[in-house]
Amino acid sequence: MADITPMARQYQEIKSRHKDAILFFRLGDFYEMFNDDAILASRELEITLTGRGEGPSRMPMCGIPYHAAEGYIARLIGRGHKVAICEQLEDVPAKGSSVVKREVVKVITPGTVIEPKMLNEKRSNWLASVSFTKSALGFAFIDASTGDFRVTELKGSDSKEKLLGEIERIRPSECLIPDIIPEPMKDIVDFLKAHSVSVTIYKDVYDLDAAQGSLKEHFGGTPMESFGIANLFAALGAASAAIDYLKNT
Repeated sequence: MADITPMARQYQEIKSRHKDAILFFRLGDFYEMFNDDAILASRELEITLTGRGEGPSRMPMCGIPYHAAEGYIARLIGRGHKVAICEQLEDVPAKGSSVVKREVVKVITPGTVIEPKMLNEKRSNWLASVSFTKSALGFAFIDASTGDFRVTELKGSDSKEKLLGEIERIRPSECLIPDIIPEPMKDIVDFLKAHSVSVTIYKDVYDLDAAQGSLKEHFGGTPMESFGIANLFAALGAASAAIDYLKNT
């Protein structure tokens, strides 16, 4: 694609870092979506699908006014999608550049919403997280809008059934699942999707020291012994995954 424009190249580079989100790409007074994002958003939001460019490099495109974005984002989040907000960071291109600088400033997912107008005031908006060890299953859930944060560890032959019962009870909007799942637990993902829970896969790189360090830092140096979970490996993994995900989004 030698004829790709500098703006399209910039879009593709930013989109490559947010493959699982619909990218709201700021162009003047509009957020524009391109390619597969545009096709999906035009269908979900019932807005007109157009295009940008000519010939083989033409990109499907749709857009919304930036001042009306919150309502559109709420509709997408409510349907289980993630949205990455890409803003213009300057009014004119810097010297030596042909496009203005743009960067993603926020990623909104079903489980990380904090904007009051996007929340249901009658129920908590839980981000859940699951982690596995050889002998236990960790489960954490947090409401980012209130700071309510809970964690537990399940053991025994009925641990999966207990987890599924908790998921049905709290009805999370989104659940983090590690990229490596024990074979007997793989149907948890199907269960989540069947219950309209947005599933996000995270790379499980947590060991005990890393998890404890992440959580201790988040809680201002408070040791995990204070919470009674210092030696609950699976619980610590689930909790630290949730905290890291919130920081990254």
